[in-house]
Amino acid sequence: MCEATGTAIGIVQVENDEIRVTRWDFPHKGANTGWHKHAYDYVVVPVVDGTLSITGPDGTVSEVPLKAGVSYAREAGVEHDVANGLDTPMAFVEIELLKSG
Repeated sequence: MCEATGTAIGIVQVENDEIRVTRWDFPHKGANTGWHKHAYDYVVVPVVDGTLSITGPDGTVSEVPLKAGVSYAREAGVEHDVANGLDTPMAFVEIELLKSG
């Protein structure tokens, strides 16, 4: 992910010429990534069940339920702020495909 300054905790677990794997932890409701734009295609793997509140560039907020282990993928260029939508901790692993962008 590109530079983001939110309250979620991102820890890079693996990084090489082809991929970057980051675990994102959202310890409380409202913890967020901060506004960012993805420079690479990426895959998200939820670690726990939860709901993300995703704010798009036009200000629209979408509540997106996630299930642990059920992945989704997005292409480069996605711009948003991602926040924990529930009162319980949320976490996911993000896998960026560094050669795609």
